[in-house]
Amino acid sequence: MKISLTHVPHISTKISIDLSRSGYVTMTEGLERVAQEAEKVLEASVKLERALDERVEEILEEHIDAIDDNMADERQLFYMIKKKIAPEFGVLMSYEDRFSDISHKILDAIYEEDLIAYDVPENKLKNIINDSLTSYIADNDEIQDAVMTKIHTYKRKIIPGTDDFEILFEKLYKEELEKRGMA
Repeated sequence: MKISLTHVPHISTKISIDLSRSGYVTMTEGLERVAQEAEKVLEASVKLERALDERVEEILEEHIDAIDDNMADERQLFYMIKKKIAPEFGVLMSYEDRFSDISHKILDAIYEEDLIAYDVPENKLKNIINDSLTSYIADNDEIQDAVMTKIHTYKRKIIPGTDDFEILFEKLYKEELEKRGMA
């Protein structure tokens, strides 16, 4: 699953919490600073993939007439083009590989900023970060369903897409994360 910019702060917080709870690290400047560094790495990755997607869209647009004439499947073409030019952007197409790479980059960033001290193999910490990423993504659908269920219980109808909906959704989403120990 793709990571969206709206989820980056939540994932970053989860990473810092999970590292802290692991018992393997000492945070030299606290959870928030670790989360900030993780957020920088995650945000850069999301923006890089977004730039790749935009370039693929441009290529598709340049060839739209041929695509229409041949009745080609645009989604399949999108994926094929993305796969072909991903190395130019430094984007790994396999989410497993990408999350592993992001985990290494986060660990490197927080180590270089001297935000953690540890005396266990780096791979152990990288795995904690990777598990934080993958478990957040796995839990995300469940969390969103719980939030939507709460919103539907309100007497006043709240319409998706409105400012009221977005504000309430974000508030309930954060509450659900806290309830699950992810924030």
